[in-house]
Amino acid sequence: MNMVGDRSSLPRFTLCVAGAALTLASVLSPAIADSQSATSDPSLKTVSPIKHVIVVVGENRTFDHVFGAYKPRHGQSVSNLLSKGIITDDGKPGPNFSFAAQYTANASNPKRFDLSPGQKRLYDVLPAPNTGSTATSPSDTPTTTDSSPPPFATLAAAQQAEGALLYPEDVAQLTIGATGLPHKVPDKRFGSNTYDLPNGPYQISRLGPDYNQYMNSPVHRFYQNWQQSDCSAAHASTDNPSGCKMDLFAWVETSVGAGSNGGPLPANFTDQSTGEGSTALGFYNVNSGDMPYFYRLAREYTISDNYHQPVMGGTGANSIMIGTADALYYTDGHGTATKPPQLQIENPRPQANTNNWYTQDGYSGGTYSNCSDRSQPGVGAVRRYLDSLPYHPDANCASGTWYLLNNYNPGYNGDGSVNTSDFTIPPSPVRTIGDTLLEKNISWKYYGEGWQTFAAQSPTSVYCNICNPFLYETAIMSMPDIVKAHLQDTSDLYQDISNGTLPAVSFVKPGGLLDGHPESSKFGLFEAFTRKLVDAVQHNPTLWASTAILITTDEGGGYYDSGYIQPVDFFGDGPRIPLIVVSPFSRGGRVVHEYADHASIVKFIERNWNLPPITQRSRDNLPNPVQHADSPYVPVNAPAIGDLFQSFHFDRDRNDDGKHSDDDDSRSNGGKGWWPF
Repeated sequence: MNMVGDRSSLPRFTLCVAGAALTLASVLSPAIADSQSATSDPSLKTVSPIKHVIVVVGENRTFDHVFGAYKPRHGQSVSNLLSKGIITDDGKPGPNFSFAAQYTANASNPKRFDLSPGQKRLYDVLPAPNTGSTATSPSDTPTTTDSSPPPFATLAAAQQAEGALLYPEDVAQLTIGATGLPHKVPDKRFGSNTYDLPNGPYQISRLGPDYNQYMNSPVHRFYQNWQQSDCSAAHASTDNPSGCKMDLFAWVETSVGAGSNGGPLPANFTDQSTGEGSTALGFYNVNSGDMPYFYRLAREYTISDNYHQPVMGGTGANSIMIGTADALYYTDGHGTATKPPQLQIENPRPQANTNNWYTQDGYSGGTYSNCSDRSQPGVGAVRRYLDSLPYHPDANCASGTWYLLNNYNPGYNGDGSVNTSDFTIPPSPVRTIGDTLLEKNISWKYYGEGWQTFAAQSPTSVYCNICNPFLYETAIMSMPDIVKAHLQDTSDLYQDISNGTLPAVSFVKPGGLLDGHPESSKFGLFEAFTRKLVDAVQHNPTLWASTAILITTDEGGGYYDSGYIQPVDFFGDGPRIPLIVVSPFSRGGRVVHEYADHASIVKFIERNWNLPPITQRSRDNLPNPVQHADSPYVPVNAPAIGDLFQSFHFDRDRNDDGKHSDDDDSRSNGGKGWWPF
């Protein structure tokens, strides 16, 4: 097979260790060995008691944004804003608040993109947060000031739109939280704090709008995210060997924001012209009642404080990674890599006489880079940084190939026809985990809210097309029977749960109103969507007994995070994002520290169902991290990505009582009654 950028010759991607681990696990743990009993259904032949994995993906929140103030149960530790002393448990600046201080910088040289700009200077106070395009007032129909809800003006309209996926008491959340302010102005809901925010992370619900308000969305694009992270080997330390200081979030927001689209700098440009301000530094506080449902799940089950978005930037490229563990590239529409139109190529070099106003970027501008060519705009800076790291990660960029870095429409419409609209990546030949599951006859579905209306090409669908990694791929979308069987709506999800026909692998995506994306949704609505789904699974005892629900976000949405970043290749990783593992086998309020990203979901599926990596170059070939006792967050065998099995404990006698049938066995984990895996 002629694959782009074959990694097979690299010795660090050997699968021998992983194979040995599987063999050892099946010998040592009866719970795992028993689960491989003879059956005609390959979906049931697993190396663990888990027969169903459900991946629920929300939108655009980092770990610190959600769990920055989380205090774990006794005996557990967590790396967050609170544990580092950056904040206190009531969300105020802590003794180490300066660790998260933000800087302005100078990037005025139009001949280069600065990954780690110079001439940095501390902000005295943060730029004022901005309203962006957040709805001014409730509406049931488009208005002259806001294109569409949310929020709705009436409960009836909210109920009609989303009542099937929420409990009745949660529907009202869709009717409250408009700003009452114009677009792209300082967010006066912060009152006297608007122009006086201290230089560092701030609790939104303490200084400004409460948790139920709609908020602006920070920039979350590829080169902006690299620049916000301010990565340089010169910054490296023992705890942060990649040298990513995470100290340019506010500057990037206010100097370029969501992209200049190749246009001129706005007249009378100010730091409010980007419509963002210091939105990225806001966080919520579980100790103050924010994130109540996810806080409850964290206390009852397992979370990771070292789970990352796999790509710097936004939804498209990161959602693709959930299905491919790889990046997509521009083709001629028939599978051959070729150069895209010039206006679709990224150029993050600043325009002349500007401080960081990109030459060509934005939702209707550039989104591809040929990262094999160091002379391409932006590419050289990232490649030089990767080369400077002691483990020299492979950029994984095939020659003459322009990779998708941000958001373009998938190459197919929901009815299987080729999408010929502007700003669309052509049909892709890149394999997904769906191909592997199909080849092994293991059941799977992607349930996306609004699929039925999207497939009918309704302009009012809430469906997120760029979120579905299978919608890009020719091998799947050109086969109507496969599309019908495997790409379905959330109504089909609840029917499958009720009928006991849920597949082995499920990907679940709420629509734009419930996915938690800032500006167009609220994270409390994603909590509400998830709560009803988790309850439905738990109310089916047979299904719940063999299920793992993985709750995460597509990426961090441009919000600040204080965690370590491991560069894996040219594309990322990016900042930490939440991961909550809900299962009978993940109880206890644990916090796991093994390094992971979205490729870990693929690795979990492959290990549990004994499957090969998707391709020879995909990230699921990377080894599991070797963790150092004194620094568990930094893999000593970098680049390395975990498979999430550390998130589970399996009861060896499989009666879910927390006790072994043979507690004095030398293999019983010190008689504690749980078998760690």
